[in-house]
Amino acid sequence: MTAYIIRRLLLVIPTLIGIMTVNFIIIQIAPGGPVEQMIAQLQGEAVSATERLSGGGEDIKGQQSAVSDEPSKYRGAQGLAPELVEEIERMYGFDKPMHIRFFKMMRDYASFNFGDSFFRDQKVVDLVLEKMPVSISLGIWSTFAVYLISIPLGIRKALKHGSRFDVWSSTIVILGNAIPTFLFAILLIVLFSGGSYFSWFPLRGLISDNFSNLTWWQQITDYFWHLVLPISAILIGSFASLTMLTKNSFLDEIHKQYVITARAKGLTEQRVLYKHVFRNAMLIIIAGFPAAFIGMFFTGSLLIEIIFSLDGLGLLGFESTIQRDYPVMFGTLFVFTLLGLIVGIISDLMYTVIDPRIDFETREA
Repeated sequence: MTAYIIRRLLLVIPTLIGIMTVNFIIIQIAPGGPVEQMIAQLQGEAVSATERLSGGGEDIKGQQSAVSDEPSKYRGAQGLAPELVEEIERMYGFDKPMHIRFFKMMRDYASFNFGDSFFRDQKVVDLVLEKMPVSISLGIWSTFAVYLISIPLGIRKALKHGSRFDVWSSTIVILGNAIPTFLFAILLIVLFSGGSYFSWFPLRGLISDNFSNLTWWQQITDYFWHLVLPISAILIGSFASLTMLTKNSFLDEIHKQYVITARAKGLTEQRVLYKHVFRNAMLIIIAGFPAAFIGMFFTGSLLIEIIFSLDGLGLLGFESTIQRDYPVMFGTLFVFTLLGLIVGIISDLMYTVIDPRIDFETREA
């Protein structure tokens, strides 16, 4: 197993470089880069999803002087002095060829130096750490809620396969999977957060304004009270697939020969179910937990963050894409991709921990 882990770890490096290379090329050739963003801002045409925080732009505005009608490679640069455009290029590092920018970026990333945001006047690491608590809260508790509901429900559906319980619970699962997360979030706000009916839950933020003045148990209550509606909205769109996966996995195991043999030996149904079936059926579900958590953590919260005014990594990624804030875009891509690759290795290890009979080295050979 050690040799397998070493090979997988070594494969992380070329995989990571390949993913970064493809994304770097695509983003570089896409129109509307940071230079054009700054030019549009100087021309009074910049449009952004967030407040414009480019302190560097104020210095450049003072340099705007002589204009030129010469064609420019940047859209909207007509009428600006070539010297000013060159100064903007130097500020963002675009005075160097693309391959040199890429190698410099990867060299810095190898030491986890992600640089500074183009438009926020903050280090990328500081930005990510600042937004991390929101994403951690949504990721951890939504994943926990999904597993807490889906696994018992899936087991119950497998044991009651074809019954009325299975039919009406399947209806709920299908409806939950069909309802868009953002639509259910809006419905929750209308019903329970000061809309047209009740005002039971807070509408925005992760904590109250007077959080620091509360006792420790009041702070815990306030924190989870703010999470009730966002977690519920994420849950409705996430529990369906895991529920059906659990049900089908248990159904597959229940009808295998070893279960029939165990029952023939006189073992109780509970012992057969939870000592033999449960371990084998839950293999794929438990082993996939790290990947499920990472997926929920990084990709499932953008609309929820916007609707419930939660300033997390999802919103940060969206805003950096709109602004073409390359350091934030590539820095977060590097971190998330690296974590995803490592989580893939952890998932394989989970398989061997749950079922020692699995040997990836023998399978590869």
